[in-house]
Amino acid sequence: MLKFLSRPAVKLVDRYLPDPYIFVLLLTIIAAAAAIAVERQSPLAVMRFWGDGFWTLLTFSMQMLLVLVTGFMLASSPPVKRLLQKLAGLASNAGAAIILVTLVSLAASWINWGFGLVVGALFAKELAKLVRVDYRLLVASAYSGFVVWHGGLAGSIPLTIATDGHFTADQIGVIGTGSTIFAFFNLAIVVCLFISIPLVNRMMLPDEKESVYIDPKLLEDDQETRVRITRPAERLENSVTLAWLVGVPGLLYLLDHFLLRDGGLNLNIVNFLFLALAIVLHRTPQNLLNSLNEAIKGGAGIVIQFPFYAGIMAIMVQSGLAETMSEGLISFATEASLPFWSFISAGIINIFVPSGGGQWAVQAPVMLPAAEALGVDIPRVAMAVAWGDAWTNLLQPFWALPVLGIAGLKAKDIMGFCLVQLLITGVIIAVGLTWF
Repeated sequence: MLKFLSRPAVKLVDRYLPDPYIFVLLLTIIAAAAAIAVERQSPLAVMRFWGDGFWTLLTFSMQMLLVLVTGFMLASSPPVKRLLQKLAGLASNAGAAIILVTLVSLAASWINWGFGLVVGALFAKELAKLVRVDYRLLVASAYSGFVVWHGGLAGSIPLTIATDGHFTADQIGVIGTGSTIFAFFNLAIVVCLFISIPLVNRMMLPDEKESVYIDPKLLEDDQETRVRITRPAERLENSVTLAWLVGVPGLLYLLDHFLLRDGGLNLNIVNFLFLALAIVLHRTPQNLLNSLNEAIKGGAGIVIQFPFYAGIMAIMVQSGLAETMSEGLISFATEASLPFWSFISAGIINIFVPSGGGQWAVQAPVMLPAAEALGVDIPRVAMAVAWGDAWTNLLQPFWALPVLGIAGLKAKDIMGFCLVQLLITGVIIAVGLTWF
């Protein structure tokens, strides 16, 4: 049945889903038109919202580019390549490869979303070298595990409301992760997704004649060549000592961060960890630079598209459109249905505002008064927004860009399979938020 459903979904997406750059241009036009028509904003005001907000995600854009680049450099180092190859060897056939890459992605994404994006994509490439499997579904499976991130250890909304002095602290106080991330209903959703997502991916495996394979030779990295040193500068470029004099202190800094200062795991720390390990494991600066030259090829989409999403977010927030959409969707909610409608509204808004922290800033002023008026558990409503934000990432190519860059695919190659997962995971999450 799922194979039957995935076939038209793949064909539909392949035919009609444009390149992510075209997608973001269309979203920009739709958001601007809606702000003018619904919020009665003038075209000049909307243009100013867009232009003023266009560069507000530069820090985040660089972080995401470094997720791709540092993760690629780490995975292409000889020790990590051997480890990934050994783990990939556990998959004896196509079905096992699909299940294995999904479980690895789910686990890594639950720990940290940036870690999950990189690890899943890189592991998919290693599996494709050893197992004959539909490469589109393999990469889609790696990306599908990302849906659990906001219910995991790095979920931005539950961590925000657990932090002293957060922007809604005067209204709801500080809510610990025991009521959100580690609450029974949230853990139940996570467990159900850990079971269902790998099985659904496995059942979508196309027949031999419909599968799309990739030549394993195309996935091979350039082999290291023995360097003949003829200039003093080349001694520095190929110096293990120089690399380790920088890389080892970087690792010691991370030990101090985690062990002595009890620091947390965020995107900057993940990138620092990947980079420090890559410097050490590549052994020489030249090996690292060779890997960097390969890694950077997949980052073009991040560089050009993320500023457009920043502009869309500015239009949605400053025009009041995001707030109006949230209010409209929860206006007919009841005590029992508010978590469900919070989830749905967050999923829709995430298409235009694909940022967990930014989305909570937009929706909290609407959701929290509604929860208080109806007597609904606030941690559950907050997690409903968090799950809605994560859920439609299966349709929104924003977060898939690092995965696609590493795997060498286009959004249309994987989104058909993700569309099926969108429908199934949506039901599971909605039931969990409403009944668990």
